[in-house]
Amino acid sequence: MNSRVLRISRAQWQALLDALEVTRRERKLLTYRSLLERLQLATPAMLTLTSALEHLASRDAEAGRPLRSALVISQSASRLPRSGFFDCAKRLGRFSGDPEGAAAVSWHAAEVARVFDFDYPEAT
Repeated sequence: MNSRVLRISRAQWQALLDALEVTRRERKLLTYRSLLERLQLATPAMLTLTSALEHLASRDAEAGRPLRSALVISQSASRLPRSGFFDCAKRLGRFSGDPEGAAAVSWHAAEVARVFDFDYPEAT
């Protein structure tokens, strides 16, 4: 679990969960930028967003669920989450390997497939 303070309102948290659920049901991915625009987070927005995604990953891991934060990717050519996502997944015992290598690509694809196929029981 990261030591950053989560500075996101209840409404923004719910909007994040809602955006991820719609994305999951549509079997799509979304970019960090699109989430930043949707959530209208205060500066430092990217830090706040990544903290929220890491918090959600921790909650999902504790509940034995696939990591919904895997649905959020960089708009770069890699179409992968940022390396911090893989660092978080390592801390949670979900990923081992190089976040820049083939292991990251294949693990991410498998995790996304698990997220698509999982029915999250609650909206929190």
